[in-house]
Amino acid sequence: MEHLVRRVRADEWQQVRDLRLAALQDPVASIAFQETYEYSVAQPDSFWQGRASGAAVGDEVAQFVAEGPDGSWAGSVSVIVERVGGNSPFAHQVSVDQAIVVGVFVRPEARGAGLADALFRAAVDWSWGVQEPKIQRVRLFVHERNARAEGLYTKLGFERTGVTVPMDGDRSDELEIEMAVRR
Repeated sequence: MEHLVRRVRADEWQQVRDLRLAALQDPVASIAFQETYEYSVAQPDSFWQGRASGAAVGDEVAQFVAEGPDGSWAGSVSVIVERVGGNSPFAHQVSVDQAIVVGVFVRPEARGAGLADALFRAAVDWSWGVQEPKIQRVRLFVHERNARAEGLYTKLGFERTGVTVPMDGDRSDELEIEMAVRR
């Protein structure tokens, strides 16, 4: 089945919510996402409306979806611009204009068909197109035990940078590994 990879539209908040909730029920969700299913399912419609509208336009956040011919969504990826001097989601100051890829998910039945590659291509290409100042690198973090994801990211040209950060809260003994690709 052929999928169209495109940017999410503001009025698609229900699909954004439904796909995110599906992602958070994936067996590796606890090491792949910073949010829990319980947190996300409790959010009001306004939360999801804001998330969709914020990712639909502009040069700060974008969400891309893989849409099938029947309109169903098979996967998604989001990318957030991080500017010099700002703070990253991983609690450290940003030293170079960059983008961070988050929220990577492809439904299990659609895996292995190249959708993750297409979603990443869209996210990285969008990042390189962000206007002044230009993005210098695109990065992501992967849990130290998420070998499947790290293998995908390596195949897509991302390399370990040597930076690691501990997980939040009671999982501070577990590490997230930074990977990046440069122009």
